[in-house]
Amino acid sequence: MWATINEDNSIKEIINYPRAITVGQVRHPKDIFKSWSWTDLNNIGIYEVVDSSNRGNDFFEYSTTSYAFNSNTNKVVMSCTLTDKPLADLKAKAIAQAKTTANNYIKRFSWLVERLAYDGSKTIPSAVGTYVGDIKTDCTAIEAAINGASNKTEFKALYEDNKDSDGNITEVNRINRWTDDTDVKTYIR
Repeated sequence: MWATINEDNSIKEIINYPRAITVGQVRHPKDIFKSWSWTDLNNIGIYEVVDSSNRGNDFFEYSTTSYAFNSNTNKVVMSCTLTDKPLADLKAKAIAQAKTTANNYIKRFSWLVERLAYDGSKTIPSAVGTYVGDIKTDCTAIEAAINGASNKTEFKALYEDNKDSDGNITEVNRINRWTDDTDVKTYIR
């Protein structure tokens, strides 16, 4: 990333991708961002943007980005201020996502229900009925875990996998622990 600076050293513009740019009365092609040295770019008022911040996690936190020109290094320093999202909002979003996931797993078998409605002689395989019931149970357990988190630390822990000393996942995080569909794969549409 690059930035242009006003005469008072305030940030005029942040440039995310190379593009043609007019500086003063001169229009420069986008190639200057790749072919010119930093000294050449600095001479026309274009400076490197360096990230000095912890971005956090957009799911758990709001981040506000700010930029400041450092005239000693001739760089624009990007920093982020993190603000926690309210726990109640996070829980509501997580529960909505769990319900959507459960519905997506279940709706793969809706054709069987339609087939039963149109042809009463065809039944829904018991493995599918069991699987759908298990998905509903999984969703209920995930919702209970979400509602049971009394603070942000407990809530974030729901998203962390358990790992052994070698870093291998031994148990998938609580939010993504759904019944395996191996026994019903042949019925998925």
